[in-house]
Parts: sequence; structure tokens; C-alpha cells
Amino acid sequence: MQTVVANILAQIESVVIGKPHQVKLALACLLAKGHILIEDLPGMGKTTLANTLALTLGLSYQRIQFTSDLMPADVIGITIFDAAKQSFQLHPGAIFNQVVLADEVNRASPKTQSAFLEAMEEGRVSVDGVTHPLPEPFFVIATQNPMSHAGTYPLPESQLDRFMMRLSLGFPSIVAERQILQSITSHRDTAKITPYLDVEQLREIQQHIAKISVAPAIVDYVIALCRMSRKSESQAKALSPRAGKSLLAAAKAWAFMENRDYVMPEDIQAVFSPVCEHRLAPQQHHVFDETNELSQQILSQVDPINPLL
Repeated sequence: MQTVVANILAQIESVVIGKPHQVKLALACLLAKGHILIEDLPGMGKTTLANTLALTLGLSYQRIQFTSDLMPADVIGITIFDAAKQSFQLHPGAIFNQVVLADEVNRASPKTQSAFLEAMEEGRVSVDGVTHPLPEPFFVIATQNPMSHAGTYPLPESQLDRFMMRLSLGFPSIVAERQILQSITSHRDTAKITPYLDVEQLREIQQHIAKISVAPAIVDYVIALCRMSRKSESQAKALSPRAGKSLLAAAKAWAFMENRDYVMPEDIQAVFSPVCEHRLAPQQHHVFDETNELSQQILSQVDPINPLL
């Protein structure tokens, strides 16, 4: 399994140049059965990362371009009367795929964004009073532009909370940017992307990750971090128990990618910012100075050795 993961990382990093840490976080999120939100300026490689992730997983995949006139029925589908069967039949929308790329998700209206709430939390959708299960596994990879850009709608806290992680790619280094500019291949060229997983292999990895050992002291560390966010003097919004569960799941996936079968405090720290920052500061966008992030301030206030003291 470790060889497969290494091949996946290598392939994605050959397309998304100079961002190995963000690529590793994104893969960890999907292996932990989480949805991922990628936010940055246009042209930074958000869609390229999402597209490469989806194709590398070898699952059914559909991209939805979100616009201001996109309607919920365009995402979920509609029921049409079938004269032969004398009943209404569902014509499924793009959401009935194992991987859904919601490109520029914050350009659609709140009404359309709400179409994802039930799907992302429960793996099903309701159309005309009938509930339909979505394929298993089901991942949403969404991209969004900063809120300072024209034509964007803020994602509500309830929707942000359904994303396990939010990532920002940031500007490339000089070496990486030189490599990008000199590359003769286009980011649109996906023919060379090889699927390294099938559904059964993915489930096997996810089952292995779920069984990774978490000591009581690590659970106490997560509880202490969540409780620190709930103090009245904190500028952060409170982390819910669901945020704590997402943090543990992401830390297990990170430990697996570090070739360990147990979670360490360093695993919690590695994933804390991408898992929790969008929950602590929902409307704070496009911030790359990690020292000023609320998540980093909370981490610095909790002792991983004696977290609940």
C-alpha cells in the first residue's frame, strides 16, 4: 500500500509542481474519506490539482463549473415523467459520481450551494421527496476564489464544516515557477495520468487507516485543542465534536502516509491548520502567513504532553 501511495504522490507532484506538502495533505484528506476545499487566486493550479487527484484515484469523475445561474437541478438532476412506465424517473445529475469537482463553488448562489449539504454529509440526495443514495465512495473536491473577487458568494459555516480540509496553494518558488514556465506540456494534458487505485484498493487503504491506533493521550490532545477554541476570550469560532472527529481521521491518514500504524502529536499538528482554520475563521480567506492564523495560535497554547492541565 505504501508503494501505491508513493506512486500517487509522485504522479500528482509531476503535474502540480513545487507543492509537495499541499499534495500530500490533499491525498490524506481523500484517504480519510473527507471532502476538500482548495482556495486561491485564479491561475494557481487549483483545478489542476483537483483534476489530477480525481483521475489518479481511478474513480468515476465529473466536473461541474459553478456559475451564478447554475440551479440545484443542474447538480442533482430532475425527475421526468416516463409515459411507458407511467411514473416519474430520475435523470441523475453530475453529483451521481464517485468524485465530483465543484469548480469555483462560491460563484453559485446559496440556493445551489445548498444542494451539496445533504450529499456531503450523508452520501445521498433527495429529489421530489424521494431519497437516492450516491455512489460509494463519494468525494467532493471544490475550488473557490477569494471573497474579495467579484461575483462570489460566501459559503455558509454549515457548508464549510462539511469540508474536512481547506488548502491554499500559494505562489510557487522561483525554481518551481521556472519549471512551470519552461514546461512543454499543458495542464490540460491528462492523457498521461495513470489511475493507481481501484475501488477495492481504496477501500482496503481506508479500512487500514480506520484501524490505526490512537492512544488516550492523543484523544485528550484533540479535546484540549477543541476546548481552547471555545474559550470566551478566543477570537476563533468554537470547534465542534465533528471538527474533532475530522481532525483525528486526518491525523490517522497522515500517520499512514508517514508509514506508521499509530498517531503521534506531530500528526495532529501537521493537519490541524488545514482541518480547523476554515472552521475557526470562516470568512478569513487567502491568508498565507501561518504564524498569524488562529489555528497556529491555538496550537501554541496547548501542551501536547499534558493537554488537559
